[in-house]
Amino acid sequence: MSALQVGPYSDVARKWLALAERRRAHLIELCESGRWKHYYTQAELLDHIRDMTRVRDAWASLADNSPPQAEPPATDPTFAAPSSHEALLELQNS
Repeated sequence: MSALQVGPYSDVARKWLALAERRRAHLIELCESGRWKHYYTQAELLDHIRDMTRVRDAWASLADNSPPQAEPPATDPTFAAPSSHEALLELQNS
């Protein structure tokens, strides 16, 4: 069995992955600090976090040359939970 070969655009995909991870980290930091209330409604913030998780996963699959994973249902509230589950729970309870 042969190993996956590195594609000619793997470096580009890794750079976009790093950018997506920084953007997602920024949204999580907004969530944890409470500053999100100045910029988003609760629903908008959760949508942005879910979207950034999908984007990050897509770039990760391209950077790793692995096939994309099946996307979970959009109604699953745990799908795009940030790394800090407490912040998301606090956001949902507010």
